[in-house]
Amino acid sequence: MRTALTAALAAAACLAAAACLAGAPLPGTAPAEEPAAVGSEMAREMLAQLVAINSTHAHGSTAAAQWAADRLRAAGFEARDLVLLAPAAHPEAGNLVVRLHGRGHGKPLLYLGHLDVVEARREDWSVDPFALTERDGWLYGRGTIDMKGQDVALLASLIRLHAEGYVPERDIVVALTADEEAGGESNGVRWLFDEHPELVEAGLVINPDGGEAGMKDGRKLYVGVQTSEKVFLTFGLETTDKGGHSSRPTRANPIYRLARGLDRLARFEFPVHLTDTTRLYFSQRARLETGRRRADMLAMGRTPLDPRAVARLSADVETDILLRTTCVTTIIEGGHAENALPQRARATLQCRVVPGESAQQTADTVARVLADPGIRLSVITPAVPSPESPPSPALMDTVARVAHSLWPEVIVLPQMSAGADDSIVPRARGIAAYGIDGMFDDLDDGRAHGRDERIGVRAFDQELEFTYRLMKALAGEP
Repeated sequence: MRTALTAALAAAACLAAAACLAGAPLPGTAPAEEPAAVGSEMAREMLAQLVAINSTHAHGSTAAAQWAADRLRAAGFEARDLVLLAPAAHPEAGNLVVRLHGRGHGKPLLYLGHLDVVEARREDWSVDPFALTERDGWLYGRGTIDMKGQDVALLASLIRLHAEGYVPERDIVVALTADEEAGGESNGVRWLFDEHPELVEAGLVINPDGGEAGMKDGRKLYVGVQTSEKVFLTFGLETTDKGGHSSRPTRANPIYRLARGLDRLARFEFPVHLTDTTRLYFSQRARLETGRRRADMLAMGRTPLDPRAVARLSADVETDILLRTTCVTTIIEGGHAENALPQRARATLQCRVVPGESAQQTADTVARVLADPGIRLSVITPAVPSPESPPSPALMDTVARVAHSLWPEVIVLPQMSAGADDSIVPRARGIAAYGIDGMFDDLDDGRAHGRDERIGVRAFDQELEFTYRLMKALAGEP
């Protein structure tokens, strides 16, 4: 908790920054290619304070949520529009829901941002992971890219809009939540939708955590619009035998039996399944390629598919995972003594299922490929359905207009994520959710969850402007 003097200084900083935020260009205006940051000093201070709050799972997110509420209150937000709450069984898993009231034309625009970060050990880093450090044009600290940098951009945008006296067409709601990284029963987004749906009712959800702005060799390439994600599904495989002395081996060895089944799975490819998003992805992504690779990506929009193009794209992990469901063995164990025949062998099979395919379809396919009724299949982590949010032309056009007002050279790219994020919660409830972020990260040196996590100083400054412009554009379009 901060002292009264610290709070007073923070309030003065907020008000001073708010004054300089007024009069920024609106979406659709023609800026310089590298626009100047607006309100970046205030935002940098906020980022330093937020990074300094250890919000790993062990420490919880309540202190971070309280800090955010304090900053918004100091900027003039009323207490009734700042709801700080946590599950009774997990008081450390605090969440903040803030509302900027609009004219009531349409359901609210909801932004999601998680406050928790993955663990970081000081001995593993070249700097203190919980102290924002600027070095050689980079900002180092746990959460700078995943996703305290985006959280600060959301807060700074709200402060800026409030200072302008801006009244959007519909309410803007920002939910800063707990335990996205750890998941489980204290996941803030799931808990809010289950227990306090009135706070997060929305017609459209934007989740910067699911978005990606990619660059290579310093060149900005694309701003992604994540419309969907593969469904997380985990199976257990097990086979058993009576065992015996290792001097009397038999053909029923469970380890060998399981290994043969896993080898069949290793050589199997699920059939190609393109969604509306992945078809659009390949048609747009081709613009960044040349030669055969460009032609192969464009071929994904034709019927029938060219098997040679599919084979070449399947040879690259980055494109293969967009073509089909995947299942991979992640854990294997068996036996109990060096001089005894194994009585049991187990494996964990982790699947990422393309939206539109069912868990039962995947289980049936795995059982068929294992081709051994003696290998029992069970569900460890059941699938949570996550339907694709349509890559609507209106939304894509709005994102493109805002992105091109800052970076005329980038393309806007619809994406299906191979990983998972909190967007799965509103999508499962029939609410369109999109991952959109403008904080450009190096595709060849991404450090989210890793050692020396960082984001470029310029990238962070421009994220502030992109978030503000996009929020204003989307809240003005019911």
